[in-house]
Amino acid sequence: MVDLIEYLPILLFLGVALVLSSAFVFLPMLVGRLTGTHQPTPEKLTEYECGFPAFEDSRSQFDVRFYLVAILFIVFDLEAAFLYPWAVSVFDLGWTAWISMMIFIAELALGLVYAWKKGALEWE
Repeated sequence: MVDLIEYLPILLFLGVALVLSSAFVFLPMLVGRLTGTHQPTPEKLTEYECGFPAFEDSRSQFDVRFYLVAILFIVFDLEAAFLYPWAVSVFDLGWTAWISMMIFIAELALGLVYAWKKGALEWE
C-alpha cells in the first residue's frame, strides 16, 4: 500500500501554484479598487479596439469560410513546426523517418486539394 506522505510534495506544489495564480488574478483588482483607479466613466467604457461604436449585434455569426481559413492556417503552421525538427535530424533517423514524413506531407497535400476543391480558399 502506498504511503500517503509520498504525495505531500505534489500537494505542496499544487497549493503554492493555486495561491500564486490566485494572487496574480485578484491582487491587481484589489489594488485598483483600493487606490481609486477603478472609476469607470463613459469615456473609459467606450469602444477601444476599432474606434467607432458597433453598428450591429456583437453576437452575429461569422461566415464559415473565416473558420475554414483559420483551421487551414493552424494545420499548415503545425506542419511547418513538425517539418523543421525532422529536416534537422532526417539523416540520423533513417529511411523510416523519411517515409513517415512523406506520408504526412502527402496527407496534408490531399487535405489542401480537398479544401481547394470545396472553395475554402476562395474569398469574396
